[in-house]
Amino acid sequence: MNRRFLALLVALAAVAPRTAFIAGQVPAASAAPGLPRPTDPWKPVLGPDGHPDLQGVWLNNSATPLERPKGLEGRQFLTDDEVIELRKRADRLFKNTNADFAGGDAVFLAALANVDHFKSATATGTTFEMIEREFDNRTSLIVDPPDGRIPPLTAEAQQRRAAADARRRRPPEGPEDLSHVERCLTYGVPRLSGTNTGAGPLGFYQIVQTPSHVVLFLEAVHEARIIHLDSRPHLPASVGLWEGDSRGHWEGQTLVVDTTNFSARNNFMGSSDRLHLVERFTRVALDRIDYELTIDDPMTWTRPWTAVIRLKRSSERLFEYACHEGNYEILRDIFAGARATERGR
Repeated sequence: MNRRFLALLVALAAVAPRTAFIAGQVPAASAAPGLPRPTDPWKPVLGPDGHPDLQGVWLNNSATPLERPKGLEGRQFLTDDEVIELRKRADRLFKNTNADFAGGDAVFLAALANVDHFKSATATGTTFEMIEREFDNRTSLIVDPPDGRIPPLTAEAQQRRAAADARRRRPPEGPEDLSHVERCLTYGVPRLSGTNTGAGPLGFYQIVQTPSHVVLFLEAVHEARIIHLDSRPHLPASVGLWEGDSRGHWEGQTLVVDTTNFSARNNFMGSSDRLHLVERFTRVALDRIDYELTIDDPMTWTRPWTAVIRLKRSSERLFEYACHEGNYEILRDIFAGARATERGR
């Protein structure tokens, strides 16, 4: 297995805050308005079809949490001094130390709580090399609702989640009782970093672009999303796919991708087959794409919600992701343990 396969393992448990953050030291009104922006708008290089060139390898390594932590309520941005302090704390906790692997929001939350040592509740005793995380002034990836929090679940979604939790408390009888992530089949669509979201890991993306198609190739699980740009309609409603059915078009300098026809087995954060995803890719600098996602599922959340991920240009290459190949013995051991538990009852 390569080092990034280990570094891309899915989120670990959230860190319980120990101390108050520096938020109280600086009034919210003095928060800096995000990262500095150039005076003149950056003009992207255009491809042969006249649209912005999005091609290349891009990395999602943001430390910004998916949801705004309780200790930062009412604050959309941190000050520059606070960002510097968080970086110092993260370096102390995770650089050249024997800290547990910190997936999802754990790096930010550990730095926010200023813990003495990071220990994950789900640690296996093995440490992995981590992708270096990048801090900025934002306090959440979620930009709508304004509170930076995922909207409440509907009553139906709460019932689905309770039933799913009950099923997972029973020993699995076969592969179908395990999630697609546990079986190394797919991390699903969309992918957001965030503790306990089940939404997949940070990672590398490669974008390949032609006038008629865009391909989003994700290193994790070697998945390729083929997005048609030729105005063809979505598949019939009776056809459900793990990653949905994606159709793209250009709105000015932004690539807009509309995805429907999700299978209920996609299970993005407990979503239903009514999930509707709209993604917007805008190249705002030579080394950055703003990736905006709007999630709308009236069977799961009480309102749509939107997050923005800043993808960073990378000179790295994508490597083989041997998750499924390396997962054979793990699945065997899961079932062996389940049968042993049943015999002991």
